[in-house]
Parts: sequence; C-alpha cells; structure tokens
Amino acid sequence: MQPRTTSQLATPALLVDLDVLNRNLRTMSLRHPGAKLRPHTKAHKCTQIANLQQNYGHKTFTCATPREIIGMAAAGVGEDLLLANEVVDHDRLSALAKVSENQRVTIAVDSEYTIQAASHAGLRDVLIDINVGLKRCGVAPELAGQLADFARKQKMTVRGVMGYEGHLMMIDSHDKRKQRVSESMQLLARAAQDVGGEVISAGGTGTFDLHDSTCINELQAGSYALMDTHYAKLNLPFDQSCFVLGTIISKSDGWLVIDVGLKSLGMDHGNPTIDGYDVMFCSDEHTTIVPNKGQAETKVSVGDKLRVIPAHIDPTMAMHELAFLVRGEEVIDAWSIDLRGW
Repeated sequence: MQPRTTSQLATPALLVDLDVLNRNLRTMSLRHPGAKLRPHTKAHKCTQIANLQQNYGHKTFTCATPREIIGMAAAGVGEDLLLANEVVDHDRLSALAKVSENQRVTIAVDSEYTIQAASHAGLRDVLIDINVGLKRCGVAPELAGQLADFARKQKMTVRGVMGYEGHLMMIDSHDKRKQRVSESMQLLARAAQDVGGEVISAGGTGTFDLHDSTCINELQAGSYALMDTHYAKLNLPFDQSCFVLGTIISKSDGWLVIDVGLKSLGMDHGNPTIDGYDVMFCSDEHTTIVPNKGQAETKVSVGDKLRVIPAHIDPTMAMHELAFLVRGEEVIDAWSIDLRGW
C-alpha cells in the first residue's frame, strides 16, 4: 500500500512538491515557450517529470546519456531528442540509431572520430559541439566549419551548433555574468556562421535570463524544475521543489543524527541544508546536525522527520529509485526515476 503521508515513508525518501514543481515549470515556459526551451532530462531523470514539461509546451528535450534517450523514446515523451554529449561506444550508438528510425535523435560531435562513430552506427543528425570556454567537450570555434564539412561528407545532416557556458553559471554578479555570457556566445555565433544549420543551442538554469540578445535560439536548462542550494544562491525565480526526507535516528547532548548521507545526496557542491540546523558533517548513511547558532535546541525526538535540501540536484536524483509527489505532508503519487543508470 502506498503511504498516504510523509510520516509513513521509509527514509531516506525523495520528495517532490508538486505545486512548486508546476510553478517552476510554468515560470520557465512563460520565459522560454515551446521550442525555445529544450529541457535537460539529466536534472531529474524521470520521464513523468519530462511529460509534465511536455504538457507545458516543450516537445524538444536534451539528454546526457544514451539511456536517457532510449527511455524517453520508450515512454513516448518528446518529438526531438538531443544527446548533448559525445559517445564512441558502438553498441550504444547503434541503440540510438534504432531509436532514430521512429523518432528524431541528434547527437553532439566534436571530432572526426565521434562523427565517424556516429555515422558507422547509422545515426544521421548531428550538432557540432563548440568549446565556448568550459574546459570540457567541444571543438575550437575556428575549426567548427571544417568539422561540419567532414560530417556532411559522411552524408550526415548538420543541424547546427551547441555550446555550454557552464563555467559562467555561478558568477555572483548578475551584470558580470551577463557580460561573460555575451562574450562566450560570440564564440558560438562565429562557429554557427561557419557551420550553418538552423539550431544554435546553449545555456542552462543559471543563465536562463541572459540570452535575449545572444545568438541562441534554444535554451538547455534542467535544474530549474527541482532546484538545489547551489542555484538558490543566484536568487532565480524558481523555488526548491525537491527534498530528501530523513528520520532522526539518534539524539545526543547538542546534536542530532538523521539517516540521510553521502549515498542519498549529491555532495560535489558541498553540504546539504536543513532549515533550523547547521550541518556538522555527512557520512555514508548519516548527517550530523546542530541547531543554528543562537537558536535554542528544538524540541524534536528520535523518530521525527526532517526535510534535507540537496546542494546538487542532478546526482541526488540519480541516487533514488522513486520520487514521492507531495502536497504538504500528503503523498499524492510515486514516480519512478526511470532514466537513471547506464
């Protein structure tokens, strides 16, 4: 039997506030309607959340892994799926080619090797991935046109370009962030002229409002739906909708221990946050917390439950099998995190 209230959930449990989630999706859809947004499934790895995004008018999606593409297609979500990542494994590329027989699948490429790998597997649509400053994947802008010509010689359709200014997402000053994003997108615009095609794709949650005067015609953003403490620092118009519910399992003189730890939270952006408490440290299955400084010890007991706000939502989602949809303390539904894994 499905639990009816959060107090009945075994913990750690992933909670998604349905009303806040819908509010976030609506806010973004008004800012970037329809095909102007290509939501990134890597942030939630859940086809039912993607379907909700589709209900807000978005039918093009970004994916980070072949597994996400295959799962989205199997669920019948999205009409145009982009794998915004280079892949060289033949079996995985062949699986994507099979999906592309019935649904449009485009893959990012940044070298002759990745183009040949995709072509040999039977894929036909590509975006040239451009290095716009993040030291990760992407070809140098001045080499993009040459790479596009090579792809066309392999009888591939070059749909355009993509870039990711991930290194700029967390610049504190809004004005400075906007200036740096503009400079980064000038590199993408230069490459787009050389490459051709109709798609110029970039961006993310942290730069969602900085592209009005840049060259891009679609924004890739994912974290806006669920949010985390990392992006909350930017005072974006999106609220926290995802939490990890934990149970107090031990109480000592001055501190508490809850059953949420490293194996249920993405920790690469630091410690999680718990309203009213400071986090001392996290271990595999535990987080030790103390009341905020200057605040009297709260009247809680072993067995009580607390909501933990993750610092990085993407890896947090990948650690859970289910998301419990809630409204307040009422459990409305349970959705599978069905795009996790490889």
